[in-house]
Amino acid sequence: MTTRQPELDAVIPHAPPSLMDRAKERLESLGALSRMTGQVFSRAVRPPYDWRGLVYHTESLGVRSLPIALLTAMFAGLVISLQFGYFLSRFGVQYTVGRVVILTLFRELAPVLTALTVGARIGSGIAAELGAMTVTEQVDAIRALGADPLRKLVVPRVLACLIVMPVLTVFADVVGLVAGALVVNFQYAITLNLFFQGALDAVLMPDFASGVFKGAVFGLIIGLVGCFRGLTVEGGTEGVGRATTQTVATTSVSVCLADFFITQLTLSL
Repeated sequence: MTTRQPELDAVIPHAPPSLMDRAKERLESLGALSRMTGQVFSRAVRPPYDWRGLVYHTESLGVRSLPIALLTAMFAGLVISLQFGYFLSRFGVQYTVGRVVILTLFRELAPVLTALTVGARIGSGIAAELGAMTVTEQVDAIRALGADPLRKLVVPRVLACLIVMPVLTVFADVVGLVAGALVVNFQYAITLNLFFQGALDAVLMPDFASGVFKGAVFGLIIGLVGCFRGLTVEGGTEGVGRATTQTVATTSVSVCLADFFITQLTLSL
C-alpha cells in the first residue's frame, strides 16, 4: 500500500485553491510589490547611479518600441477622425473635428493605447529577462557577490520605463494628430489649416500635461510589475512563461484602473 501511494497522488488531481487562498495570495503579492516599490525608490535617489545601465535600458525599451507606438497612434488618429468627422457632419459642424480629435488623443487615447500596446511588450520582456535570470540562479549569484539585485537589475529598468513612456506618448500625440488631419482632409475636404487651427484653439497645456503625466504613471506601473514578476518566478521555464502572461494581464488591468483615477483627479483639479 505504501509503495503505491505516490502513484495514486500523481493520478488523483488535487483540489483547486479556494477563493480565500487565492485572495490571500493576491494580498501577499500586493504587499511584496509595495515593499519592493519602496525599496526601489529609496535606492533610486541614493548614489551611486548606474547611468550606463539607464541609457542602455532606455534605448532597448524605448527606441525599439517606437515603431509599434507610432503605428498604433497613426491608426488611432485615423479611426477617431473618421468616426467623429462622420457624426459631426450630421450636424453640419464637421469643421470642429480637430478640436475633438486633439482632446481625445492628448487626454486618453495616446497614453492609454501606448501603455497597452508598448507596455505589453516592455513588461513581458522585462519579466522574461529577469525570470530567466532568477531560474538560472543568476540573481542569487549577484547577492552572493555582495551586490544589490534591486539596484543592479530593477532600478535602471524602472527609471527607463518612467522616461520612455511619456516620450512615446508625445510622439503618439503628434503622429495621431497628423494622421487625423490627413484623413479628414481627404475624406471630408477639411483643410489642414482649418483642422489645426481648431485643434490649437481647443487644447490647453493641462490637456497635454495630463496625457504626459499618465504616460509617466503607466511607465512606472509597467516597470514595477514586470520586475516583480520576473524576480518572483517559481517553477523553472514554465514559471517564466506564466510570469510573462501574468505581467501582460496585470499591467493592462492596472493601466485601466490608474487611468480612471488619474482622469478623475485631473478633472477635479
